[in-house]
Amino acid sequence: MGLFDAFRDVGVLAWLREGRQSRRLILLIVFIALLLDNMLLTVVVPIIPSYLYTVDDEAAAAVRNHSISSNSPSGTFQTIVSLYDNSTRLTNLSPQVGTPTVTPALTPTPTPTPNTSNCRKADDQLLNENVKVGLLFASKATVQLITNPFIGPLTNRIGYQIPMFAGFCIMFLSTIMFAFSSSYALLFVARSLQGVGSSCSSVAGMGMLASVYTDDEERGNAIGIALGGLAMGVLVGPPFGSVMYEFVGKAAPFLILAVLAVLDGALQLFVLQPSKVEPESQKGTSLITLMKDPYILIAAGSICFANMAIAMLEPALPIWMMETMCARKWQLGVAFLPASISYLIGTNIFAVLANKMGRYEGNESLSPPLISLCSVPFAKDIYGLILPNFGVGFAIGMVDSSMMPIMGYLVDLRHVSVYGSVYAIADVAFCMGFAFGPSAGGAIARSIGFPWLMTIIGVVDILFAPLCFFLRNPPANEEKMRCRETCVCYKKT
Repeated sequence: MGLFDAFRDVGVLAWLREGRQSRRLILLIVFIALLLDNMLLTVVVPIIPSYLYTVDDEAAAAVRNHSISSNSPSGTFQTIVSLYDNSTRLTNLSPQVGTPTVTPALTPTPTPTPNTSNCRKADDQLLNENVKVGLLFASKATVQLITNPFIGPLTNRIGYQIPMFAGFCIMFLSTIMFAFSSSYALLFVARSLQGVGSSCSSVAGMGMLASVYTDDEERGNAIGIALGGLAMGVLVGPPFGSVMYEFVGKAAPFLILAVLAVLDGALQLFVLQPSKVEPESQKGTSLITLMKDPYILIAAGSICFANMAIAMLEPALPIWMMETMCARKWQLGVAFLPASISYLIGTNIFAVLANKMGRYEGNESLSPPLISLCSVPFAKDIYGLILPNFGVGFAIGMVDSSMMPIMGYLVDLRHVSVYGSVYAIADVAFCMGFAFGPSAGGAIARSIGFPWLMTIIGVVDILFAPLCFFLRNPPANEEKMRCRETCVCYKKT
């Protein structure tokens, strides 16, 4: 035991124990949690459309083969080639009749040339995948949307540690289900289950950061770094999933994510001590009151409509690439790489610039980059998608890195400084974009086409952007203003 105690007092365990109250270590935990959650969110983007198409195609082929074999007459057939007219005759040697019966001549048909291309034509089956994949992708955000209003007030009562650890456990279970599920129903359950885990991790994580970083500038920088984990997950997920699916198999990327999730859970167990209940010291503003605040609604709307753009792209773009570009499996994920890189750049750059130029400017300046949405359908190959996707990712990164800190700032300015409920609203807005986006996007792409889908969401974002002028100088709550004036006068005396 002496050797074990000596080992415990040095190295990583001692560092973790001493750093339990460290803000940087808490930031690291939130960063990793958002990274893994969004890797699981996006790793399925290139896998699911191709996998479901393959499963449905194999099922349809099996049905066709079964119907052909059941409709063929009984008996033994022999083929006779006539040298007179080069026709083919089939003789039926029935077991009951000893004399062969000659069937009428068959019209010679040309042998179909096998299709060696990877291109999948725009048949009904491929178009139907838009709706199925859209509903599957939207299930996670829909469940998260329903769960968030309960998680926010729960964090006010029991603290952030237990919901954060519960999110890890649920995400691990969802990852294992993704690895070994082979039917649409089980994949749907796995995606929905991920929504519960994401709700716990994102609401508790953002609330924890807002509570330990009380200064507005420091909070903005910390949330920008945490969103960098989200951006890295979005960045790594699609290409990682497509390459592993192409060259290793469907289960491989999910098993790797499961191992990383276990390591993150161990870190949370040592640092956060999720067995302890630590409620907030003061009662926070109710969720209904926060939802009636027009400034919070504008910030939440910005998060919703901006993320709806990429949410509509996720199910529709891979299917459109399969239809028009004959894209291979690994290309379906690499197409999202420019958007992910620019999102990472946007979140980190604008988290620093926001305090100098004003955070509302992040939403006002999203309009020109989001115009690139309309140019996505005009790309002729995967290289033509680089610039439009880069603009989309950069714009969304600017919005997220500016609006997330504003949510905490609005609570400090106009309400009680307890952050679980307001970040539940922020996550609800995020989920509304990812719930409505894939489900509606798949249906719109099927009915009027992919180009019109991109045009519609681009115009909606541009029309919403002027509302962000109201966030330039939001008024403070009268009681808080009086409290601040009293505190200033007391300090002067």
